[in-house]
Amino acid sequence: MGMDPTIAVSASGLRAQSLRMKVIAENLANADSVATTPGGDPYRRKVATFKSVVDGKAGAGGVKVSGVVGDRTDFPRVYQPGNPAADAAGYVRTPNVNMLLETADMKAAQRAYEANLNAIESARNMTMRTLDLLK
Repeated sequence: MGMDPTIAVSASGLRAQSLRMKVIAENLANADSVATTPGGDPYRRKVATFKSVVDGKAGAGGVKVSGVVGDRTDFPRVYQPGNPAADAAGYVRTPNVNMLLETADMKAAQRAYEANLNAIESARNMTMRTLDLLK
C-alpha cells in the first residue's frame, strides 16, 4: 500500500470525526431546549453513525458517515407546573441529552481526530525521508 491510500484512510477518519464533533456540539447547545407547546417534544439527541468502506481498486479502507439519527431514548420529565411547555399534569419533557455522555463522546472524537492527523503527518514524514534518501 502506498502513501496515497494511507492518507485517504486517515482523511476519511478526519471527515467522520469532524462531523461527529459537530453533532455533539449541536447536542450540547440544545441540552436545555424544551418544547414551545404544552406536552410537545423537546430537542432529541442526535448520533452520527458510521460504516466501514473498502476501496478494492486502491487497496485501502476507510470510514463513511452513514447518517445522523435521533436517539430514541425517552425524554426525562421534570415537574414545572408554571412552565409554558408543561403538560396537563405539570410535567415538562426535557431533552434526552446527557451532558456527561456528550462530553466523553466529544473527548473521544477529538482523540480520534488527533490520531488521524498524526497518521497523516507520519505518512508525510516517511515520504519526505524517502525523497531525501533518493537525492
